This record gives sequence, structure tokens and C-alpha cells, in this order.
Amino acid sequence: MSSPATALLGWSDGLVLVGHGPFECRAEPPQRGAAFYRNDFGLGVPEPWWVPDRWQLVDPGDLGGSLAAEGPPEIDWTVPEASDFAEVFEEITTSIRRGMFEKTVPVVVERGRVRSGEPAAMLTRAGLAPAPLVAYGFSAGSAGFAGMSPEHLLVVEGRRLRTMALAGTARADEREVLEVDEKEIREHEFVAQALVSKLGDLGDLKRGRREIMDLGPIVHFHTPVEVELSGEESVDDLIRRLHPTPALGPLPRTRETMNRLISWRDRLGAPGEFGAPFGAVVDGVFRGLVAIRGVWWNGDRVLLPAGCGVIEASRLVNEWRELRLKRESVKARFGV
Repeated sequence: MSSPATALLGWSDGLVLVGHGPFECRAEPPQRGAAFYRNDFGLGVPEPWWVPDRWQLVDPGDLGGSLAAEGPPEIDWTVPEASDFAEVFEEITTSIRRGMFEKTVPVVVERGRVRSGEPAAMLTRAGLAPAPLVAYGFSAGSAGFAGMSPEHLLVVEGRRLRTMALAGTARADEREVLEVDEKEIREHEFVAQALVSKLGDLGDLKRGRREIMDLGPIVHFHTPVEVELSGEESVDDLIRRLHPTPALGPLPRTRETMNRLISWRDRLGAPGEFGAPFGAVVDGVFRGLVAIRGVWWNGDRVLLPAGCGVIEASRLVNEWRELRLKRESVKARFGV
């Protein structure tokens, strides 16, 4: 299988990895060179490794020479109705009360239509993501996606694995409130403790302190986790072990709870790759992130999804406000 396309991912030392198609899809990554990892939320793609015809590591300021250099498109947005989300929210809270979930993450999608410009130009915009945000994107023909994710799923360099718990959200002017917000702290701890549980048998694990990640208009709780792996672990196995963390997925994570979450995502129109792992390997080093804070397009139709963690203490109006805050932050980053 091959497809003329372009992929990008923020790499180390401030550089951006850019891959140009046609791509060859494989079930496993190559031993040398570069390949991008692209899958859906349910990890249902049998050949998720996309090997580019050619690739390069470039400075973000030079992306105009590799990608579309036009400014961002002009998009007419339609604000989503609260009723569909409210219905799903009620089903989730009922499931929590019945003991099926401790936490899960529904997704709301804002839809837009391109009035002028090319959506693919947002790849270039994504490549300028300021730290700690990480650029990602993929474009083929008239369809694609681009984002600036704050969340690494995992980084693997030799025997060293790094990941993070990222959950708990507030506006920047509510930073001090977030620090003592019991609901947000509890939501974050669900994620951090699940990571420790999933990775604790792989080697020497170190959990860092819970801190606040500042993303401009938004702040999040953030806890780094590192593991010195005691044995050889394939990247595919590590991805399946970690994805989805409770930051984007259900807790507990079972076949039943995953299927239920995916059905809610489908009902609310979430793109299949939203919240899925997206990453790349270069000469044995893998960097993978969670594909959030992005936009998806097909022709002149644009989707802007956002998710929120729902636990027993969650309230509908607060989650609806959080979803809007996340969507507005994406619009501001992309200038749309």
C-alpha cells in the first residue's frame, strides 16, 4: 500500500521530523531510518507503521520549504449543541453509579466549513508549536489532521521509557484554585496511579511530583513517570499496554468499557484518530504522543474535537465549559 502524503512530528532539540510520501505501510517498524506510527483510537489498524519515501529533520522556521506555506484557512464554525453531550453525560454518570466505570472520557466535536484557504497549511502552523506542546500532523490529498499535543504517550530511547500523567484542567487565571481542587486532583490521580500499575513490572520505575503544566490560556496537572526497562520491549507492545491511559480512556479498561466509550465517541462524531497514539521512530528511538488539541479535515469540512474526564464528582455545566475552553485554545493556536 502506498499513498502520496506528508507527515510531521515534533522531535528533540527543537527540530521537526517531516516525512514525504509515497508511504509504505508495515506491521512492524524498520530497524533503521524513520517511520511514522499512525493508528485509530481502538488500535484497529493492522499495519500502523508508515515508512516515508524520504524524510528530514528540519528547524520549524524552515518548514515553509517542505510544506504548504500559506496562512491558516478561514473557517466558519458551528457551535455544538449541548443536548447530545448531555444525553451521553447522563449515560456515563449512570454507568459510574452502577460500578461499570470509575472514569471515562467522552468527546464533543465542533464542526466548521472552510471559507477560503487550504486546511493543509495548518501542518506548517502545527510545526511552530511552542514547548511543551508537540507538533503532529498528516495530510494526504484533501484530507488530514494537524495538532499541538501537550501529552506524550511514551518516549523510548534504549532501555529508558518516559511517559506522563496529564489530567486535571483549569483556566490559567484559576491556577491557584486548581492546586486545591479535589475533583481535578482525584481525576489526575486516577491517571497517574494507572500508569504506575501498568508499568511497574517492566523495571525500575520512578514517579515524579505532581506539578502544573502551563499552556497559556490553560493549565493542567502533570506528573512525569520514568522506567528503566529490565528487558527488551517492542514499541507496539508498549503502546498497547499504555493506550488509552485514563486521561483519554476508560477506567477500568476492559473490552466492555472500551467498546462503550467508542460507541459514545461515534455517536458524538469524534474522528477515529482523535486521542489515538501518533508517533515516529528514527534509528531505534521512538517518540509517541496522544493526538489531542488538533483539527481534522476532509475537503472543506473541518472537525475540532475535545474530550473531558468524567468521574463521579463531575458536573455537566463544568465539563461543558472545559470542552469549550479546550476548543478555543486550539483555534487560537492555529489562528482559525
